[in-house]
Amino acid sequence: MFRKTLFSLLIGGLFLVLEAGNSQNVFAQALMSGGTIDNIVVEGTQRIEPESVRSYMEVNPGDTFDPVLLNRSLKSIFATGLFADVSLKRQGGDLIVVVVENPIINRIAFEGNQRLDDEILAAETSLRERVVFTRTKAQADAQKLLELYRRSGRFAATVEPKVIQLPQNRVDLVFEVVEGDRSYVTTVNFIGNREFSDGKLQDIVSTSETVFWNFLTDSDTYDPDRLTFDRELLRRFYLKEGYADFEVQSVIAELTSSRESFVVTFTITEGERYKFGVVDVESALKDFDPTTVEDQILPEENEWYNADLIDKTVDNLTDAVGDLGYAFVDVRPVPEKDTESKVIDLVFSISEGSKVYVERIDIEGNSRTLDKVIRREFRLVEGDAFNSSKLRRSRSRIQRLGFFQSVNVNNEPGSTPDRTVIKVDVEEQSTGELVFGAGFSSSSGPLGSIGIRERNLLGKGQDLRFNVALAGSGSEADISFTEPYFLDKEIAAGFDIFRITREEDSLAFDEKKTGAALRIGYDLSEELRQVLRYRFEHIEIENIDSDAAALVKEQEGTSIKSAISSTLTYDKLDSRISPTDGYLLTLENELAGLGGDVQHLKVTLGGTNYYSFTEDLILKTRAEVGNIIGLDEDTRIVDRFFLGGDKLRGFKSGGVGPRDQGSDDALGGKHFYNGSVELTFPLGLPEEFGVKGRVFSDFGATWNIDGNDSGVDDSSNPRVSFGTGLTWSSPFGPLAMDLGFAALKEDYDETEIFSFSFGTSF
Repeated sequence: MFRKTLFSLLIGGLFLVLEAGNSQNVFAQALMSGGTIDNIVVEGTQRIEPESVRSYMEVNPGDTFDPVLLNRSLKSIFATGLFADVSLKRQGGDLIVVVVENPIINRIAFEGNQRLDDEILAAETSLRERVVFTRTKAQADAQKLLELYRRSGRFAATVEPKVIQLPQNRVDLVFEVVEGDRSYVTTVNFIGNREFSDGKLQDIVSTSETVFWNFLTDSDTYDPDRLTFDRELLRRFYLKEGYADFEVQSVIAELTSSRESFVVTFTITEGERYKFGVVDVESALKDFDPTTVEDQILPEENEWYNADLIDKTVDNLTDAVGDLGYAFVDVRPVPEKDTESKVIDLVFSISEGSKVYVERIDIEGNSRTLDKVIRREFRLVEGDAFNSSKLRRSRSRIQRLGFFQSVNVNNEPGSTPDRTVIKVDVEEQSTGELVFGAGFSSSSGPLGSIGIRERNLLGKGQDLRFNVALAGSGSEADISFTEPYFLDKEIAAGFDIFRITREEDSLAFDEKKTGAALRIGYDLSEELRQVLRYRFEHIEIENIDSDAAALVKEQEGTSIKSAISSTLTYDKLDSRISPTDGYLLTLENELAGLGGDVQHLKVTLGGTNYYSFTEDLILKTRAEVGNIIGLDEDTRIVDRFFLGGDKLRGFKSGGVGPRDQGSDDALGGKHFYNGSVELTFPLGLPEEFGVKGRVFSDFGATWNIDGNDSGVDDSSNPRVSFGTGLTWSSPFGPLAMDLGFAALKEDYDETEIFSFSFGTSF
């Protein structure tokens, strides 16, 4: 019995020595185990209260000296990360706990970094000022900084954490950085491609070879994450083109002999090209006829296989079946491949999915934006039946706010099998803007602007903007405020205060407007939106040319305009910024005469459609009509329609429409129609240039005035122009140039062949 007890004490004491590190006396004290702990004495604390140390222990006064409990207490104290060393020893009936506290960080600094600012590096580190320093965390932060430099293409970078000891157990932590040179990709090779050239595949992947013009982008720097993305881009491209057996076998990046750049090689297997065979839809849902959703199926028999069409069809069927009242559906494409005939038969199987409800929605990453700003964009709330289509729409709505650099929305299992938790992880971006603009337009002359805007005021999603613009043809100053969810309803409300002057060459007078507007907007559906406005304006017509037409001189003086308007917008575009597919319809009505001196009804209807033949070959068609009628009075020139310039290229701004024969003054028309057909295409230049060409044909006319129309040239005959142009998304701002030629015109119309505009913001 004595031997067993002694052996246990020896093993327990040795275990404590191994765990404690510097606890030189534990082994000896363990030999004296047994008896009761009278007191627990903590030594070595400076900032931390002794009672806090005792709270981490699993023994208390009155307990026995148990080696197992002492070992667990030692682990618990170490696990706090507050101490560099901990040792236990026994003095009579007292248990002595000796600690060495980790120092507190006084300051964190970065030295040697030039390419990446201190703010960017600090955002990657977990250590902060006035927190406990540990060498493990410092090394981990150094590794994070090293990964950051590698993602920016600097694989020769080194990061070394240095510690400067200070009084009162404080330290300064300095990360010494040697950035090194960027590692460029000099060559991108493809092995195994037969149907598509290396040049075509290089346009698909995001990694590009370094050339002199790539100072505009960093796509020629080596980035392993980008290569992973390139594998997916290649896979999507080939599956879209019909190569269902495509595979990326390997992606190898080799350092050149100089160790300054990389050669990237993609080894691929294209496989055979397939066509769609029989495409059908089956359903296991009770009382559901699958023929009612057959119009949602995009793939067609004998067309080339396209994985994108399959994904879109799954979404379409999920939405369509959900709209019919089936909340829990599972749509799965079931392909059957015939390798001999190179045909893939496809069945979309609709079955009842497992019933899952939203347990809760967790939001992370929004340190500034309020939770409710994100939650109100969700098409799902806690307790709703889970719907993947609504989840996708929710993510899209959050992304379109423009407040976040990235938005990740996923669902995870909840507390029970029929519950799911939606996780939202956002990365905020700057929403404040200080914009200076400069440029030149052939129609407006030199341009300049300054604007201040905050799109997420106080994290509430409110939009506040102040803008001043100056041009050769006038100026504009306005203040605008928008509350996107007025009274916590899905109603956007706001106001505008403005001052506008126009001194265009096409007008024989100067116009000044000062006023304010109130507006509310709300969605009638996911695609249909209505905006209502009330606008009050004080208008001055002055500086009329001495040789101006009598109809123009009648406009001189001041007037008050009080008007309400309604704008209906039906938006089916794939993107609001750079649309390539879909259409947009607008209907605007304005009624002036709620007080004031101006009375008219003005209606404008327009539509724009985009169609993509290929990713870079886009056809845009546009049409617009409008009409204005005076209510118990003649319409004013400034309220009528003018055509030319950007809407009717080949004609000057205001160059089409009724014109006084004697003075050649433009008078504007009461009716108009206008449209264009435009094809945008690549010019064969590297994509990094951002240059695209276009050919176009514009048409339109505006005609009819009130009052005495004798001595006025007026015709509703169509004017037609055609031409070509290019756009350049330059690093200094967008530039557009057009050559337009009037094919059909009236003798009194004013034309121009060349037009361009250029501007920038910084």
